[in-house]
Amino acid sequence: MKLFLTTLSIAIITLLLSCDSGTKAPTNQTMDFKQIPVTYPATRKDTSVTDNYHGTKISDPYRWLEDDQSAETKEWVTRQNIVTNGYLSQIPFRDKVKARLEQIFDYEKYAPPFKEGDKYYFFKNDGLQNQSVLYVQDNLNSQAEIVLDPNKFSSDGTTSLGELDFSKDGRYLAYSTSVGGSDWRSIVVKDMNTGEMLSDEVKWVKFSGIAWQGDGFYYTKFPESKKERS
Repeated sequence: MKLFLTTLSIAIITLLLSCDSGTKAPTNQTMDFKQIPVTYPATRKDTSVTDNYHGTKISDPYRWLEDDQSAETKEWVTRQNIVTNGYLSQIPFRDKVKARLEQIFDYEKYAPPFKEGDKYYFFKNDGLQNQSVLYVQDNLNSQAEIVLDPNKFSSDGTTSLGELDFSKDGRYLAYSTSVGGSDWRSIVVKDMNTGEMLSDEVKWVKFSGIAWQGDGFYYTKFPESKKERS
């Protein structure tokens, strides 16, 4: 981990020097790196978990971490994030990196348009938006209107747009959302004629596409969690 963080720091410094307003860094320039101590929290080992593969016993003491819904796993992630953010906050050139990246990425970005039904759609990012916005046009010369703005899915902006697919006639749009970067997603449906959201919602979706067929669509999901059933 220490090697990775040091390599990352060198890469960031190189980026800043190479992109800095036409100023070429001297070839003999050296850089002093601040040594930031990292103390990782202890992780519980469950020595009772083993598998027997054709007579060979394999220990798996950290299998409890695979349950991402458990209180213990969530608490472990919180402690790990404290360590990570504590390290990152002490990097002296971090603000300069942030300002430079904002300067580089602050321009309008368009994705290629596509047609669904009798209308045209495209994604656009004004510059520094966290997520691109989906627009619709009746024709290529008409005024574009917003269909979906993922930046407004949640008040803190951490709910993102995942997969999306239109019905064959373009009437319905099914799309998935992810909260806080989770692999777990929910699929909802929007009526493109009325602009209203349907009551349908598919939860506990993971690593699934959306494929319309007739009046519905194919998807894959996992069983609901014990907490949802209780």
